[in-house]
Amino acid sequence: MSEGNGTEKILLPVPQDHSPSMRRRTFVQALALAAASAATPEAGRAARNGSGLRYLRPPGALPEEDFLQLCIHCGQCGEVCPNRTIKYFSTENGYASIDTPYIIPREKGCILCMKCGDVCPTGAIQFIEYEVEAILDEVDMGTAWVDEQLCLSFQGKTCGVCYRACPLQDVAIKVGRLEQPHVTDECVGCGLCERSCIQMPQAIRIIPNRG
Repeated sequence: MSEGNGTEKILLPVPQDHSPSMRRRTFVQALALAAASAATPEAGRAARNGSGLRYLRPPGALPEEDFLQLCIHCGQCGEVCPNRTIKYFSTENGYASIDTPYIIPREKGCILCMKCGDVCPTGAIQFIEYEVEAILDEVDMGTAWVDEQLCLSFQGKTCGVCYRACPLQDVAIKVGRLEQPHVTDECVGCGLCERSCIQMPQAIRIIPNRG
């Protein structure tokens, strides 16, 4: 939709807010995990390196080290998220991640409303305008990857569900014969394609980029 100045607005509609309860930092869990990491070197490495869980940070999040330094675990990003996409770590990703926000794209994708950056009080999640150009330039949660051995369209059965779920159709993802999906360098990693994939396991998934 044109605004008359040559800039297109993002096409995906933003649903109404349904704010979840604010999460608070779990000090007891943090202390317990810190004690475990001090007990053995193996536990310490596991705590620092996390669980290996494939997750995304919210759009506009700083590189991981800077993000963890600035995030104050206030929960405002999750409260403002209209799609209830943002969750918070307990101890499963190491004590440094406790009560920090994350997204599991297979469960829920990011609708790119940019509201989390509007409310972040520290800049751990940067403000990004709700416009296509700004989102393409500044959002880099990850990149979608297609497993052609699992994708129905590459097996001769027209699907195209991931393409239709993408808020940046023909920019981040394009389709070929039988609606075979082709991801471009413009993919920002919102995860809506992965969430929509009807295959089990999913034929398209987001590879996180957390710096």
